[in-house]
This record gives sequence, C-alpha cells and structure tokens, in this order.
Amino acid sequence: ESALQHAQTAYFVSIVVVQWSDLLICKTRKLSIFQQGMTNYIMNFGIIFETLLAIVIVYVPGVGTALQTKPLRMVHWFPAMPFSLLIFGYDEIRKLIIRLFPGGWVQRNTYY
Repeated sequence: ESALQHAQTAYFVSIVVVQWSDLLICKTRKLSIFQQGMTNYIMNFGIIFETLLAIVIVYVPGVGTALQTKPLRMVHWFPAMPFSLLIFGYDEIRKLIIRLFPGGWVQRNTYY
C-alpha cells in the first residue's frame, strides 16, 4: 500500500509539473512566451500557488493522511520535466512556424 501511495503521489506531482508548461503555452496563440513576457501577475500567482499547494499536499503531515499521499524525495519531481519541456518546445516551434508562414498548413490545422 505504501508503494501505491508513493506512485499516486508521484503521478500527482507529474501532473502539476506538466501543468506549468500547459499554462505557459496557452498564454498566447501566436507570440512566443519570450516575446509576450511574464507580466500577468495573476498567472504568475497561479503557477506559484499550484506548486505550493502540491508541496503542502505532499509534505505537510496530516494532509497526506487525509489524501493518502506519501512524502516524495525531491528526485521524484523531475521525471515529468522532460515532458513539460517537450510540450513547451513543441508549442514554441508551432507558434514560430505560424508566424513565419501565416495561413499555412500548420496554422490551418493547429490554430485554435
């Protein structure tokens, strides 16, 4: 049961890590995050709050008992990072192609 709780907690943490890039890629439809910047204080607060909430859920005694989570070693936060970076990189390249070739195939098929 302890191994299952550790695995479920690591899965929860991986969702939080991937949500970081999901939030950043939804910020703009065409502009790169590097062109747009990170000036939205509500969004910045959301990223920090989501991360702090995950830390509370994972590490604060009593909360883990109620939610059946187990404290993780810091190394267990990292396996989702490559996927987060892949999602972020893919969308930055997609936005670049849309800017370089307006009205092209990528824009017609991936622009929402």
